[in-house]
Amino acid sequence: FYLTPSQVNSILKANEYSFKVPEFDGKNVSSVLGFDSNQLPANAPIEDRRSAATCLQTRGMLLGVFDGHAGCACAQAVSERLFYYIAVSLLPHETLLEIENAVESGRALLPILQWHKHPNDYFSKEASKLYFNSLRTYWQELIDLNSGETTDVREALINAFKRLDNDISLEAQVGDPNSFLNYLVLRVAFSGATACVAHVDGVDLHIANTGDSRAMLGVQEEDGSWSAVNLSYDHNAQNEHEVERVKMEHPKSEEKSLVKQDRLLGLLMPFRAFGDVKFKWSIELQKRVVESGPDQLNDNEYTKFIPPNYHTPPYLTAEPEVIHHKLRPQDKFLVLATDGLWETMHRQDVARIVGEYLTGVHHQQPIAVGGYKVTLGQMHGLLTERRARISSVFEDQNAATHLIRHAVGNNEFGTVDHERLSKMLSLPEELARMYRDDITIIVVQFNSHVIGAY
Repeated sequence: FYLTPSQVNSILKANEYSFKVPEFDGKNVSSVLGFDSNQLPANAPIEDRRSAATCLQTRGMLLGVFDGHAGCACAQAVSERLFYYIAVSLLPHETLLEIENAVESGRALLPILQWHKHPNDYFSKEASKLYFNSLRTYWQELIDLNSGETTDVREALINAFKRLDNDISLEAQVGDPNSFLNYLVLRVAFSGATACVAHVDGVDLHIANTGDSRAMLGVQEEDGSWSAVNLSYDHNAQNEHEVERVKMEHPKSEEKSLVKQDRLLGLLMPFRAFGDVKFKWSIELQKRVVESGPDQLNDNEYTKFIPPNYHTPPYLTAEPEVIHHKLRPQDKFLVLATDGLWETMHRQDVARIVGEYLTGVHHQQPIAVGGYKVTLGQMHGLLTERRARISSVFEDQNAATHLIRHAVGNNEFGTVDHERLSKMLSLPEELARMYRDDITIIVVQFNSHVIGAY
């Protein structure tokens, strides 16, 4: 199909969301100006999720992207729950006590998070009670463990990731008398999700990453050009440290079977993830849960299948790698995105495209045509297109949308080709996945004045 520019725009903009941090007394006091986010599905339904929220009882903002596999159930659960676990991990002892006392006496709870959600971002009403009970058990344990020390953000992030993954596993083992919920908790546990989360508080930026989504900082150099700083490492076979870590955790006799064809046990691309209990539970536990579970689960070939060479589980962890960065005035924005973006674009191009979009300033690099033989006519076309691009940069009101337009529509000259965009966006569902992955992007814009004042 040939899509008109306005049809292309309506597809690209369907899931876009923007949030501006409110000013106080006409002043910006937050180091975050706001953020833009967007998603473009390739799978039906999309397996990526995104979340953004302001922590109300502590300072700081949480933003995250979640990439699901073997279905969207785990990514959905993590996108709804992880920020509560992080927020609770960061709360001081008195606040935890206040919240517990309120629940105990049936009073209204202090709100912990203010969510910034797109209407399409679904929350499961049915599971909220179950999720709340697991979270409450966690904060009760934190109250009992009270050491009187203030929580370190790094520790809070690691504890929250591990605890949520543990709860996902426990809920699936315990099951639920309600058959719908029972099937839900099992679907969550047997599917998986990676997570890349940012916590921004003043000039302190923490990135907690599990899996192969990425965080990247856009930095404006003194000459006005843009550069990219990586704030996360992929947990997959391309990361030597990660391969070494997995080998260290299992006997020497398994060394050859641990990573095959660049996948964990020859099956899983990410080496860290939530859920995926097929790579965490013992074979006996898997069999017991599947056999006693609902029939739909029993009929599902994936859940019955045991990975080959499965001797010393767990092979997979949800523990994040946490990177701390002190923000500087030249750090202008942060991009969090699932691997659907990074498979199509280099981080340096991402930094330049977003940087130019946010400042509206285009450094006219000489048109690079590589080794191509270019006719005068083509050159004229490229220059005309460049002029059009400068005037059309404002057709996107959202930096994430602008980035997706480039990720899907870029040609070999690095410019958006409308025909290519039209073709890529009109692919039928069953074909789209062969050409690209789901793409989810959050672009956070920093406030240089506030950061400079620190």
